[in-house]
Amino acid sequence: MNPLLENVIKAHGGLKQWDSFRKFEAKISIGGAAWQMVGAPDLLRDIQFEANVHDQDGIRISNIGGHGETSVFSKNKVTLLDSRGNILEERPEPRSSFLPNRPWDHHNVAYFASYATWNYLSGPFLFTLPGFVTEEVGSRRENGETWRGLKVTYPADIAAHTKEQVLYYGEDGLLRRQDYSVDVMGGAQGANYASDYKSIHGIFVPMKRRIYGRDPSNNKVPEPVLISIDVNSFKFIG
Repeated sequence: MNPLLENVIKAHGGLKQWDSFRKFEAKISIGGAAWQMVGAPDLLRDIQFEANVHDQDGIRISNIGGHGETSVFSKNKVTLLDSRGNILEERPEPRSSFLPNRPWDHHNVAYFASYATWNYLSGPFLFTLPGFVTEEVGSRRENGETWRGLKVTYPADIAAHTKEQVLYYGEDGLLRRQDYSVDVMGGAQGANYASDYKSIHGIFVPMKRRIYGRDPSNNKVPEPVLISIDVNSFKFIG
């Protein structure tokens, strides 16, 4: 294992502890200016998020739009269910349905929120799964700290914003910032800041994320907040 990743895994609670769980559940509120930009505001306020620890398939988001609608995610299909569990619609190959200058529908929102949130809440442990490649890159000085950089290359079978991302970790080994482009948004540049860590059964989980744009010098654009993520509760299931 990459030495930096090894230190980071230990700082977040250790791989042995992470592997002792099967699933996690969280109550989350997601907002920000990006949802207005794609024509889908307020669909992810006060949602329930359920996922497997080691497998991206089977992610469930409940209470989409506040009306009891549920999505079930797999990398090749998104299914929407009504409040009684009846299938409303299925969309195969959901990633191909993102088209330039077209507003997002509930399938687009569910697909994006499912893969992105799973990646955020599963890091850094998912980087130990087969097919991931990691290497330490240049550090970053920000907020009076020096953050070590880790470049992560994703395998083809894990849905993500883009194939290569760079994550920056503080001296305590916890994530400070995650940089990427968003392929389904035409390559929009994101700087994702993690904070408000809590220890949940020995695993350190960031309860807040704020995502901003990046300028050509790789600095964050402070306004607007493109996406806000507030984890109101979180639990692991053994």
